[in-house]
Amino acid sequence: MDLQKPPAEPHQPEGCLVVAIRLPVRIVVLVLVVPVRMAWDALVVTGRFLRDTLLRPLGRALLWLGQVLFVWPLVGLWRYVLVPAGRALVRLGKVLLVVPAVALYRYVLTPVGHAARWLAQGVGAGFALLYARVLTPAGHAVGWLVRYGVVVPVLWCVRYAVVVPALWLVRHLVVVPARWVYEWILAPVGRAAAWCALGSWRLLALLVTGLGTAAYWTARVLLVLPALALWRRVLVPVGRFLGVLAREVGDALGHAWRIAGHLSRAVGRFLATLFRWVFVEPVRWVYRTVLTPVGHAVRDAVLRPAAQAARAVGRATRQALASARETARQTRADVRRMLFGESRERAVRPREREAVLRREPTPLGTRTLESSTTALTNLTKD
Repeated sequence: MDLQKPPAEPHQPEGCLVVAIRLPVRIVVLVLVVPVRMAWDALVVTGRFLRDTLLRPLGRALLWLGQVLFVWPLVGLWRYVLVPAGRALVRLGKVLLVVPAVALYRYVLTPVGHAARWLAQGVGAGFALLYARVLTPAGHAVGWLVRYGVVVPVLWCVRYAVVVPALWLVRHLVVVPARWVYEWILAPVGRAAAWCALGSWRLLALLVTGLGTAAYWTARVLLVLPALALWRRVLVPVGRFLGVLAREVGDALGHAWRIAGHLSRAVGRFLATLFRWVFVEPVRWVYRTVLTPVGHAVRDAVLRPAAQAARAVGRATRQALASARETARQTRADVRRMLFGESRERAVRPREREAVLRREPTPLGTRTLESSTTALTNLTKD
């Protein structure tokens, strides 16, 4: 709960409107906020109680259950199944694929590749020698013959028989008339069209400027000045009033929330104290003054004698069962000896049995000089 006051702001001069609005707003807001704050604090306490007593143990139980059902089986599967299987597959793949592939590359493909490279180098050297010594001189000779025996005469004939007359005709039939038309017809017409376009543009700019100025002053008089007056005379005062009202409502909400927090804490302490004195203290008194002595009396008068009697009965039962087992064992040995006789080894070295009562403490003898286990005593015995 936020019960701390915010840091004080620097004091500002306030008008009578602010002072007139503040008190009723704070009263109304306090009346509205106190139930909300108390309900909020009750929900917070309930949520913390549920979190500490129900949700957190449930979450831990679900976490443990998830580990038991999912994490540990997956870890065991990964550690004891997938990893050994993967290692076995890796070794199997290495033995079945990598080692044969390496042997094939090293002992088959590498010698074959070296032989093919040597053969290709020999063939390439032969082709290079043929190209350099035979084909290149023959190509140069054929090219020289074609160039100076056929191409050059044909080009001279075409130049002086076709190209030169065609160029003279194009110049006198196309270029000279086109230049005359451009200089005496198109250029004057273009200058006149440009002068007319420039005049039209200036006239259009003058008209647009006049219309824009007229539209500007019309919009200023009809729209801007009324909107400015509305803003200055109506909206700004209303906005200031709404701002003051909103600020006061916010301050009132803050004060009311803090006051409601104090009230809620006082009510919570009262209810906790009432619950303690109505329920907890009587239960504690009953437990300390009634249940604890009764429990001690029951423990000393009933439970401990019953436990001692049960231990004694169990001890006697175990001794009786051990005696019965030993008797049965000796009886079986006597019957076997009467039926089959006793062998030579058994006659020479009779088997000695040591009767030991199971799960019974063995008596400890007193420690004497002969039964000592120190190193000096052992050396003396040796």
